[in-house]
Amino acid sequence: MSVTLPGPTVGVVGGGQLGRMLGEAASPLGVDIVVLDPTPNCPAARVAEQIEGELDDPASVRELAECADVLTYEIETADSDLLREVRAETGTPIHPKPETLAMTGDKLREKETLAAADIPVPEFVPADTAAAVAEAVERFGGVMLKARTGGYDGRGNTPVTEPEDAERALNAVGGNAVAEELLDFERELAAIGVRGVDGETRVFPVTETIHEGEILRGTVSPARVDEGTLERAREVVTNVLEELSGRGVFGVELFDLGSEIVVNEIAPRPHNSGHWTIEGAETSQFEQHVRAALGWPLGATERVAPTASANVLGDVAQPEPAELHGVDTVLAHPEASLHWYGKREARPLRKMGHLTVVNRDADDASDALTAAESLRDDLTFTT
Repeated sequence: MSVTLPGPTVGVVGGGQLGRMLGEAASPLGVDIVVLDPTPNCPAARVAEQIEGELDDPASVRELAECADVLTYEIETADSDLLREVRAETGTPIHPKPETLAMTGDKLREKETLAAADIPVPEFVPADTAAAVAEAVERFGGVMLKARTGGYDGRGNTPVTEPEDAERALNAVGGNAVAEELLDFERELAAIGVRGVDGETRVFPVTETIHEGEILRGTVSPARVDEGTLERAREVVTNVLEELSGRGVFGVELFDLGSEIVVNEIAPRPHNSGHWTIEGAETSQFEQHVRAALGWPLGATERVAPTASANVLGDVAQPEPAELHGVDTVLAHPEASLHWYGKREARPLRKMGHLTVVNRDADDASDALTAAESLRDDLTFTT
């Protein structure tokens, strides 16, 4: 299929919910979005043109590059080597740069890069044998074992606290891993950082993230911490941005240890922890990513009001068709906004949508979080 569009065009490798929300943010700017995705009528196809093809198919990625002014990606399993090849062949710029994707896509390289820059990270060691995992468990008193590549949304991670569980855990994450010290943190935080033209950087307000079973369930902005902790977190994120290349937004996940902030992981793309910015910030992370990728001026990152979000996950035992119910209850709340991703099949823990509550009359987002979680419980999406 040949795609020709009239406006500035951003090609996106991946057409899931992030591609969909990029399309929603790009349209008011007069920017067209083309996504590459193997799923017919993928979520982003409702707001963007779609090239149907595999993400690692050279011909499909080349076709995407040839119809776009700039390429980006919304999924970390995009092939960084292929993107470099296509950039060289077509001359189409790619942001963030594939070199950044290659680094963040390998959890060992990511940790080594940050540690070399004196950015605080958990202690870590390579772990590609059961003996190495067992040794790390004994050394650190327990580890989070992470697949070096391919992990996302908590998948590819497993805690290990006993040496005798080393072989089972290594097999569970695919055999090529990094073992990180299990930290006794007070809370998890995150912030969306932005890189623009000529290395300009900005950081959205630091957000508290709520996880269960390694899966992000919701966010609270402002984070429920003191100003000193927020400042330390902003400084860490700013330093992380200096180690990355290319333009765009980056989700930086953090651990608050009380006296120290350490980096958990980096996502070189819009991130679930920043979904609150659609209603809760002057410029959403998605509009910011489009602006940055095209080399346009960045938008303001200030929060407009205390905001909380809640993820709507696949609460099913096995895949089944999805049909949303309870929208009227959410829309009856004057401060709530619903984002349904249009996925036709619910799967266990699959991200089906999210909702936000913006509380303009409050000093913090605690009441907004309570409302968001309650409204989420009113939604069902199975037949």
